[in-house]
Amino acid sequence: MSMGKTNNSRSSAQKASRGFTLIEMIVAVALFAVVMLVSVGALLALVGANRKAQALQSVMNNLNIALDGMVRSIRMGSNYSCDGGNCGPGKELTFKPFCDENCDSSDRWLYWQDKDENGVGRLYRSTTGNKGNRIPVTAPEIDINSLEYYVVGTLRSDPVQPKVVIVIEGTASANQKKTETTFSIQATAVQRILDI
Repeated sequence: MSMGKTNNSRSSAQKASRGFTLIEMIVAVALFAVVMLVSVGALLALVGANRKAQALQSVMNNLNIALDGMVRSIRMGSNYSCDGGNCGPGKELTFKPFCDENCDSSDRWLYWQDKDENGVGRLYRSTTGNKGNRIPVTAPEIDINSLEYYVVGTLRSDPVQPKVVIVIEGTASANQKKTETTFSIQATAVQRILDI
């Protein structure tokens, strides 16, 4: 009887120490492959989303810099008029820029929105006061749908300091329109020269 118990315990010990079967190894490798495939796919999706977000951030930074430059120029200037008068809303803004001893005091700057050759709405500037000498201010990835100027306080009889309110709406896209976002921005520029 002790001989039978010894044989049974020996065969149980041999079965326990044999290792994995081929089927168990195939199942383990398949599970590992599925988990790695899902993990790598998620990692690649995150990297792609990060690249798109950075490209879109770069485009929006361009719009912010263009708008800041325009507001700074307007703030330093004087004699604002939109579409030729004290108005709101207007599609074009003209003003006399800040002038030092090296510039012509009769110069007028002009800001307006127009379509470029690709049909994209862009913000333009002219330092001669006419649309023939236009310089694009925004990047081609920014499509401006609406640009309006509200000019108040330009009459000498009013008690309001001259100011310009700018309202811009449009879309910004990056990576050939794969990532697109809409924006609506409002900025105000108050004339620095006292209007007394």
